Amino acid sequence: MPRGPLEYAIFEFPGNKFSGEIVPALHELVSTGVIRIVDLIFVKKDADGTAEAVELAALDPDEAAIFHRLDGEINGLVSQEDLELAAEELAPDSSAAVLVWENSWASRFIEAVTNANGRVVAHERIPNEVFEAALKHAMSEV
Repeated sequence: MPRGPLEYAIFEFPGNKFSGEIVPALHELVSTGVIRIVDLIFVKKDADGTAEAVELAALDPDEAAIFHRLDGEINGLVSQEDLELAAEELAPDSSAAVLVWENSWASRFIEAVTNANGRVVAHERIPNEVFEAALKHAMSEV
């Protein structure tokens, strides 16, 4: 059962074949305990805009083999509705990996907060563009 914060992202790639170039970086995050993969599914959108969800086991064997070294529990948390929303975001003739992960690096801290009868009252991911704009503004104020 996840104890750290959960997040998801949709990563779009041109074309409809997964090359696996992201796998080494993802494997490093998993093997060092930074994250734990909770769900991973793929979406492919043809040039005519027709989209389909593809489970890891249903990928072409060459494509699927790239992802076998990733440890994780593929739990089917991503719903059909989630996949349809993901497909709407994709450009024609592209593919996406829909990834749900636990920030397992935070588990110990979350446990400490809970043991101290604390609770999270706000948590938000700040986009890099927002951070850069705020930093630029702060630097101009100096």
